[in-house]
Amino acid sequence: MNIRKLRMFFLAAELSNSLPEPLSTSTSFNSDPDSQMSDVDLPPSLPISLSSNPNLEEARLEAQELPKYLLAKSYFDCREYDRCAAVFIPSILPRGPLTPTSPNAKTRTPTKAAKGKAKESSPNTKTDSIPLSNALPRLSQKSLFLSMYAKYMSGEKRKNEDSESILGPADGGGTVNKELVGLARSLEGWFADRAAKGLERGNQGWLEYLYGIVLAKGKTEEDAKTWLIRSVHLCPFNWGAWLELNELLNRFEELQSIVRELPQNLMTLVFHLYASQELYQSTETTHNQLNDLERIFPESQFLKTQRALLFYHSKDFDEAESIFSALLHADPHRIDALDHYSNILYVMSARPKLAFLAQVANATDKFRPETCCVVGNYYSLKSEHEKAVMYFRRALTLDRDFLQAWTLMGHEYVEMKNTHAAIESYRRAVDVNRKDYRAWYGLGQTYEVLEMHLYALFYYQRAASLRPYDPKMWHAVASCYDKVDRPIQSIKAYKRALVAGTYYDQGSSFGSGATNGEPPQGVLDPEMLYQIALVHEKLEQQDEAASYMEMTLAQEEGPGEDDDDEIRRPGTGVTNITSKARMWLARWEFARGGLARAMELANELCQDGVEVEEAKALIRDLRARMESPRSPSR
Repeated sequence: MNIRKLRMFFLAAELSNSLPEPLSTSTSFNSDPDSQMSDVDLPPSLPISLSSNPNLEEARLEAQELPKYLLAKSYFDCREYDRCAAVFIPSILPRGPLTPTSPNAKTRTPTKAAKGKAKESSPNTKTDSIPLSNALPRLSQKSLFLSMYAKYMSGEKRKNEDSESILGPADGGGTVNKELVGLARSLEGWFADRAAKGLERGNQGWLEYLYGIVLAKGKTEEDAKTWLIRSVHLCPFNWGAWLELNELLNRFEELQSIVRELPQNLMTLVFHLYASQELYQSTETTHNQLNDLERIFPESQFLKTQRALLFYHSKDFDEAESIFSALLHADPHRIDALDHYSNILYVMSARPKLAFLAQVANATDKFRPETCCVVGNYYSLKSEHEKAVMYFRRALTLDRDFLQAWTLMGHEYVEMKNTHAAIESYRRAVDVNRKDYRAWYGLGQTYEVLEMHLYALFYYQRAASLRPYDPKMWHAVASCYDKVDRPIQSIKAYKRALVAGTYYDQGSSFGSGATNGEPPQGVLDPEMLYQIALVHEKLEQQDEAASYMEMTLAQEEGPGEDDDDEIRRPGTGVTNITSKARMWLARWEFARGGLARAMELANELCQDGVEVEEAKALIRDLRARMESPRSPSR
């Protein structure tokens, strides 16, 4: 609805708020909370039944604040955040350092002397224990959260306005939310006051959630986790708190370490599934968790989306596309996760389906970041990279923290040979979400193009740590090690890539099959084997190099099954890599006097139709050597 039309609801809220307060209500709620006057009953005009809060005191406050709350909520819905906050709290909050306090802290003890004027304070001044004062007015937690969250949103809005254009001179880490310090200091005081009065049992979890967001924005992540965990204990159905907690997890081990601290309920199971998917844990355990949840919610589109994303992460694009297609058919107006669906269609080069998806999303809501990413992917598939960048920029104008747009825009800048813009895009992507392996990998590729291999190696290693079972990541790491002249580490990384390649060939329902140019099931990647052989050759380990070249050739036919050579799985067949390995072996045999074996390999090259001219030249040399009376023969 148009913001201008939303303002028509202001009138009723303003008129309701302008009514004079009954004397008994004013007396009851403006008196000292510890006095007996707080027990005065509300008049019939403001019944406690207006609030569903089981806490009697909170219910009384909510009932008294109802007219103001409706007015503030109207302002918030119209995105007039400063106006919303001013209904309940002063426009200027206390200023102070963004220092977190523990949930049970009553005082704040500075650990270090501050810089500047603080160092000049008298040594006789006692600063060991600075009590936190609650400067906020006496309000219900419901109204206080709305007001302070509006303050936070106002700061975010102003930060985006100060950042100006995407990737502009002011768009970066220097632009911050200026409300964070005041919010942190005020919340510290509020929690300390509640703790001092023994009222913590009455906390509802919403202000804990806001404090966790503020601490996370201030890069105090461990304390943010503590407060968000406390929030989900108090209000487990606040999915926003779970999402913020997920953003603070960088590794699966971190998820496992906090599980024991979470409440034991259904929401924790949903969160564990979601966080596992975000950490690319496409394992049998994760799929079993999803199966259990789908028995409870068999028609949940959210759970079906998580299933599709798990298949996407394990490179089973056909299965992922099938699930997304069914979701689109069931609810064509659902925009959520369509950006991921467009990525799958892009990888599959399904241009007609991607064009249809772009039309559907554009007809539903053209001003959603997901829609802009879908359209951007469509133009990218058409190689219209300038138009693709335009749509990704539009997505970021709508939401600067939309991860997909930053990463995809980086890909487009790489295609346009604009390495500086690509690096900035990828950096912003990892600032938004450090779990995005594609952005780390993109940074590695970009620095590799610039021949800055040590930088590329660092970013490839970050990507590999996030995707330890993706052979592509380790192949990139190994290649960089080779280019910086570290052959031993290069061999180890190539072998790690070989092991990782088997992760997608387990024959299970969540990661099997050869897709996107990968070797067939059960076959080692000939490219990896060939590269390992070349590195051994650089180390002058000819026998080791030859053994890996032989292994490269063996992948043409595929492995046997159950030790029965008559039953074989399909191999790669003759490829450019196996032909290079065959030529290397033919020359090696020729050099060490194995003329018969060299002739056999050279003839195979002629039959394969690859490296034919070099093979014919080698055959001529072999015949000349074999016809010589002194030629050695084995």
